[in-house]
Amino acid sequence: MSDVAEPQKKGWLSRLRDGLSKSTKRVTESITGLFTGKKLDRETLNELEDALIQADLGVAVAARLVEKLGKERFGKEVTDEEVRTAFADDIAEILKPVAVPLVIDATQKPHVVLVVGVNGSGKTTTIAKLAGFYKGEGRTVMLAAGDTFRAAAVEQLKVWGERAGVPVISKDTGADAAGLAYEALERARAEKCDVLLIDTAGRLHNKTNLMDELAKIVRVIRKLDPGSPHSCLLVLDATTGQNAHAQVETFKALSPVDALVVTKLDGSAKGGVLVALAEKFGLPVVAIGVGEGIDDLRPFEARAFARGLMGLPA
Repeated sequence: MSDVAEPQKKGWLSRLRDGLSKSTKRVTESITGLFTGKKLDRETLNELEDALIQADLGVAVAARLVEKLGKERFGKEVTDEEVRTAFADDIAEILKPVAVPLVIDATQKPHVVLVVGVNGSGKTTTIAKLAGFYKGEGRTVMLAAGDTFRAAAVEQLKVWGERAGVPVISKDTGADAAGLAYEALERARAEKCDVLLIDTAGRLHNKTNLMDELAKIVRVIRKLDPGSPHSCLLVLDATTGQNAHAQVETFKALSPVDALVVTKLDGSAKGGVLVALAEKFGLPVVAIGVGEGIDDLRPFEARAFARGLMGLPA
């Protein structure tokens, strides 16, 4: 895979900063424009709050950050860098509780990971990248192409599986997704795989069918393993901004979502939404994606993200 083998490939922190550049520009330009050595007054605080809301950090987070800054620095002269540093520290504190890696339970053979999300969120490529990550750790991995309604999703997963050297269980387009998941779990158990990653369809426009299908998948695989899925990841596309809130609420109602993956941060100026999601839902963010390469999905780090978002060195 050329994207892994490139000798000059940037380190993860550099790629994270590059990936966040659109979001960083959106928030830092607004902050920088407010400060020319003047004292921090109520008007400036209000403008700062507006800037944070415009950067998709959400009303609650914006109010929290500005209130704390006002208590500490009101009436004092501050620079934009001091403000960005204070915000980065506070954002890191908000994010720390959700920066939790996905822990694979070695006692489960396999640890079953159900992956959900709307079409176009990067769900299928996220599964492939997770497969590559876990294989790189020396684990045995199997994929189940459970988005049986989209032939393209199945083919995409097969291509990624071949690249990563990971078997992909699939059926014809329109096949029963729950039946496929059951068969994949049977095979993964027989082969004592460490991880089974199950893709699912993401049709939010018909919530009833989606709910029925996700519920059926969970119900059927629990016939084999009552504790499965051991993890349920919701993949969110950062470019959707505040729409991500509605997706979390919908999928939490439809499936046992217990963690988030946020993708396409490199294509969005709305990366601040991750902070808003952390504050509102408190769900672990197990990984973030900043590119197309198989190694461009990594575990989430609160401080690196917060400082990158505010245009500060990690």
